Amino acid sequence: MPDTGQVIRNADGAGSTGGAGSTDAPAGLDGVVVARTRIGDVRGLEGCYYYRHYDAIELSSHRTLEDVWHLLFRGHLPDQAERAAFQRQAAGHRVLPEDLIPFLRTLASTDPFDPMAALRTAISFVAQRSGFRSWLDIPPDQLYDNAVQLSAQTPVLLAALHRLHRGQEPVAGDPGLSAAASYLFMLSGEHPDPQHVWALERYLISTIDHGFNPSTFTARVIASTGADLGAAVTGAIGALSGPLHGGAPSRVLDMLDDIGTPDRAQAWVRDAVLRGDKIMGFGHRAYKGKDPRSALLREVADTLGGRTAEFAAAVEDTIVGVLAEMKPGRALNSNVEFYASVVMDACGIPREMFTPTFASSRVIGWCTHVLEQVSGNRVIRPSARYDGQPPEPVPLSDEMTQA
Repeated sequence: MPDTGQVIRNADGAGSTGGAGSTDAPAGLDGVVVARTRIGDVRGLEGCYYYRHYDAIELSSHRTLEDVWHLLFRGHLPDQAERAAFQRQAAGHRVLPEDLIPFLRTLASTDPFDPMAALRTAISFVAQRSGFRSWLDIPPDQLYDNAVQLSAQTPVLLAALHRLHRGQEPVAGDPGLSAAASYLFMLSGEHPDPQHVWALERYLISTIDHGFNPSTFTARVIASTGADLGAAVTGAIGALSGPLHGGAPSRVLDMLDDIGTPDRAQAWVRDAVLRGDKIMGFGHRAYKGKDPRSALLREVADTLGGRTAEFAAAVEDTIVGVLAEMKPGRALNSNVEFYASVVMDACGIPREMFTPTFASSRVIGWCTHVLEQVSGNRVIRPSARYDGQPPEPVPLSDEMTQA
């Protein structure tokens, strides 16, 4: 059934319900509150979002990735001793067992190579190999350690898969580096430019969590069944891989390549709108005004500089103007993915690794939501309203009639 944005009803306006007390919901669950959370809040009308009780953009500007990671997992920003202990715990999980490398090598040898599909498989294998079990059967501290492990190992797995696919050996992480710096180091094998570390960290912090988006909701649904953490994260990765959720950053650069020069932008956008094409990196269901993440990353891109950043800024202004004219009242501004592509490209991250890099931060948010889900769990089991033909007798087959 197409997503029309309308309430789903039966053809006759009545018919069966999903169960006693069922309530119709808008297609896509727009505006439907399905849970209470203390993890964060997206305030679309105000143009801001929060991690716990802090503005996420302020956190991105003033704190480290490890600080925000601790905030989400533990509920408060760390003091100096807590920060050091948490960094040691995370760094301890950034070492891949040697016997895992042959498995990753097999995943990396597939052609065509899809990093998100490979990551999905690798996370599932790591969870099984590490003995992850249903959270119903383990103490909370063990589930918490599972969460730290998957959050710390995801970027390590990604970097290893990327290098193996290129015929290079994985690079061991440097425990003395921050999470963002270690990721760039493991990707390239060279100690990264501090400005690139700063820029990537701003991006990673800004994308850890963002309400009950499709991948986060998927993780919570899976966790609600009592599945292990690896299953929840694997499912979330599958949801994030879709181009309409997290798979658009690389497509933004593809779009900029296609446009070519600023003077071609207006005609290109008009043609795309007339064809009914989606303009990648524009529009967001939560925000009626500007996406605060896009504003942050535009500043980061401007700081990094370069031709791509200047070109993107010029194209953004043109696209916003054309969309305002051709789709009045829609408030289609750039979203996080537009400048995310520019920032990651400037930091030397290959285009095919844009969405996987997004996943490397979002896994922290997924794990946080799983920890919250299990603390007061109820199986997430919504209903569907049947929208087919009314019941009728089953016709007998020819063989039955002859008998």
